[in-house]
Amino acid sequence: MSTSTLGGHVNTISGQGTGGRRRRRLHSDEFKADAVAAALQPGVSMAAIALSRGINANLLRRWVRETEARAIPKAPIIAAHPEAALPAPPAPPPLAAPFVPVQLPAPVAKDIRVELRRGATAITVTWPADVAGECAVWIRELLR
Repeated sequence: MSTSTLGGHVNTISGQGTGGRRRRRLHSDEFKADAVAAALQPGVSMAAIALSRGINANLLRRWVRETEARAIPKAPIIAAHPEAALPAPPAPPPLAAPFVPVQLPAPVAKDIRVELRRGATAITVTWPADVAGECAVWIRELLR
Protein backbone atom coordinates (compact mmCIF):
# COMPACT_ATOMS: atom_id res chain seq x y z
CA MET A 1 0.00 0.00 0.00
CA SER A 2 1.13 3.49 -0.69
CA THR A 3 1.37 5.88 2.25
CA SER A 4 2.21 9.09 0.46
CA THR A 5 0.82 12.39 1.75
CA LEU A 6 -1.87 14.30 -0.17
CA GLY A 7 -2.47 17.79 1.20
CA GLY A 8 -2.29 16.71 4.84
CA HIS A 9 -4.09 13.40 4.21
CA VAL A 10 -2.46 10.00 3.95
CA ASN A 11 -3.06 8.10 0.72
CA THR A 12 -3.65 4.44 1.60
CA ILE A 13 -5.03 3.42 -1.78
CA SER A 14 -2.47 1.80 -4.01
CA GLY A 15 -2.42 2.93 -7.60
CA GLN A 16 -3.83 6.37 -6.87
CA GLY A 17 -1.56 9.14 -8.05
CA THR A 18 -0.26 11.88 -5.82
CA GLY A 19 -1.52 14.68 -8.09
CA GLY A 20 -3.52 17.48 -6.48
CA ARG A 21 -6.80 16.27 -8.00
CA ARG A 22 -8.82 13.34 -6.56
CA ARG A 23 -9.86 10.75 -9.08
CA ARG A 24 -12.81 8.44 -9.00
CA ARG A 25 -11.78 4.88 -8.23
CA LEU A 26 -12.78 2.22 -10.72
CA HIS A 27 -13.50 -1.32 -9.55
CA SER A 28 -13.43 -4.38 -11.74
CA ASP A 29 -16.51 -6.52 -12.22
CA GLU A 30 -14.71 -9.38 -10.43
CA PHE A 31 -14.03 -7.15 -7.40
CA LYS A 32 -17.68 -6.06 -7.29
CA ALA A 33 -18.96 -9.63 -7.67
CA ASP A 34 -16.66 -10.86 -4.90
CA ALA A 35 -17.74 -8.06 -2.53
CA VAL A 36 -21.45 -8.61 -3.28
CA ALA A 37 -21.13 -12.38 -2.79
CA ALA A 38 -19.44 -11.82 0.57
CA ALA A 39 -22.11 -9.30 1.62
CA LEU A 40 -24.95 -11.70 0.78
CA GLN A 41 -23.69 -14.37 3.20
CA PRO A 42 -26.09 -14.81 6.16
CA GLY A 43 -24.98 -13.21 9.41
CA VAL A 44 -22.30 -11.02 7.80
CA SER A 45 -22.08 -7.28 8.37
CA MET A 46 -22.17 -5.36 5.11
CA ALA A 47 -20.18 -2.55 6.74
CA ALA A 48 -17.46 -5.00 7.80
CA ILE A 49 -17.22 -6.41 4.27
CA ALA A 50 -16.94 -2.89 2.83
CA LEU A 51 -14.31 -1.87 5.38
CA SER A 52 -12.22 -4.97 4.71
CA ARG A 53 -12.22 -4.16 0.99
CA GLY A 54 -11.50 -0.46 1.43
CA ILE A 55 -14.80 0.81 0.01
CA ASN A 56 -17.72 2.78 1.41
CA ALA A 57 -20.57 0.70 2.85
CA ASN A 58 -23.12 2.73 0.86
CA LEU A 59 -21.32 1.84 -2.36
CA LEU A 60 -21.45 -1.86 -1.45
CA ARG A 61 -25.16 -1.57 -0.63
CA ARG A 62 -25.77 0.00 -4.04
CA TRP A 63 -23.91 -2.86 -5.75
CA VAL A 64 -26.02 -5.39 -3.81
CA ARG A 65 -29.28 -3.60 -4.78
CA GLU A 66 -28.22 -3.49 -8.44
CA THR A 67 -27.30 -7.18 -8.37
CA GLU A 68 -30.63 -8.13 -6.78
CA ALA A 69 -32.53 -5.96 -9.28
CA ARG A 70 -30.85 -7.78 -12.18
CA ALA A 71 -31.74 -11.15 -10.64
CA ILE A 72 -35.51 -10.44 -10.45
CA PRO A 73 -37.20 -11.45 -13.73
CA LYS A 74 -39.38 -8.83 -15.37
CA ALA A 75 -43.12 -9.57 -15.68
CA PRO A 76 -44.33 -9.95 -19.26
CA ILE A 77 -46.48 -7.14 -20.65
CA ILE A 78 -49.96 -7.99 -21.98
CA ALA A 79 -51.43 -5.28 -24.19
CA ALA A 80 -54.31 -5.02 -26.64
CA HIS A 81 -53.14 -1.55 -27.57
CA PRO A 82 -49.65 -0.14 -27.01
CA GLU A 83 -51.16 2.65 -24.89
CA ALA A 84 -52.86 0.17 -22.54
CA ALA A 85 -49.83 -1.94 -21.60
CA LEU A 86 -50.36 -3.49 -18.17
CA PRO A 87 -48.22 -5.98 -16.29
CA ALA A 88 -49.44 -9.56 -16.37
CA PRO A 89 -51.70 -10.54 -13.44
CA PRO A 90 -50.01 -12.66 -10.77
CA ALA A 91 -50.39 -16.40 -11.07
CA PRO A 92 -53.14 -17.83 -8.85
CA PRO A 93 -51.93 -19.68 -5.76
CA PRO A 94 -51.87 -23.46 -6.05
CA LEU A 95 -55.12 -25.07 -5.01
CA ALA A 96 -55.10 -26.62 -1.59
CA ALA A 97 -56.61 -30.04 -1.03
CA PRO A 98 -60.37 -29.76 -0.52
CA PHE A 99 -61.73 -29.97 3.00
CA VAL A 100 -62.81 -33.48 3.89
CA PRO A 101 -64.95 -33.82 7.03
CA VAL A 102 -64.00 -36.73 9.25
CA GLN A 103 -66.39 -38.45 11.64
CA LEU A 104 -64.89 -38.70 15.10
CA PRO A 105 -66.03 -41.43 17.41
CA ALA A 106 -68.45 -40.41 20.14
CA PRO A 107 -66.65 -39.62 23.39
CA VAL A 108 -66.59 -42.54 25.72
CA ALA A 109 -67.87 -41.77 29.19
CA LYS A 110 -64.87 -42.32 31.42
CA ASP A 111 -64.79 -42.56 35.12
CA ILE A 112 -62.37 -41.19 37.65
CA ARG A 113 -60.87 -43.95 39.71
CA VAL A 114 -59.19 -43.18 43.04
CA GLU A 115 -57.43 -45.88 45.08
CA LEU A 116 -56.67 -45.15 48.71
CA ARG A 117 -54.46 -47.33 50.91
CA ARG A 118 -53.84 -47.06 54.60
CA GLY A 119 -51.96 -49.95 56.11
CA ALA A 120 -53.66 -53.18 55.09
CA THR A 121 -56.90 -51.40 54.09
CA ALA A 122 -57.50 -50.40 50.44
CA ILE A 123 -60.49 -48.44 49.13
CA THR A 124 -61.32 -47.82 45.48
CA VAL A 125 -63.71 -44.97 44.63
CA THR A 126 -65.12 -44.47 41.13
CA TRP A 127 -66.63 -41.11 40.08
CA PRO A 128 -68.29 -40.21 36.77
CA ALA A 129 -65.99 -37.90 34.77
CA ASP A 130 -68.76 -35.41 34.08
CA VAL A 131 -68.81 -34.46 37.80
CA ALA A 132 -65.03 -34.22 38.20
CA GLY A 133 -65.37 -30.98 40.17
CA GLU A 134 -67.26 -32.74 42.95
CA CYS A 135 -64.58 -35.44 43.01
CA ALA A 136 -61.89 -32.79 43.46
CA VAL A 137 -63.83 -31.23 46.39
CA TRP A 138 -64.23 -34.66 48.02
CA ILE A 139 -60.49 -35.47 47.68
CA ARG A 140 -59.54 -32.04 49.06
CA GLU A 141 -61.76 -32.58 52.11
CA LEU A 142 -60.47 -36.13 52.54
CA LEU A 143 -56.82 -35.02 52.59
CA ARG A 144 -57.33 -32.30 55.24
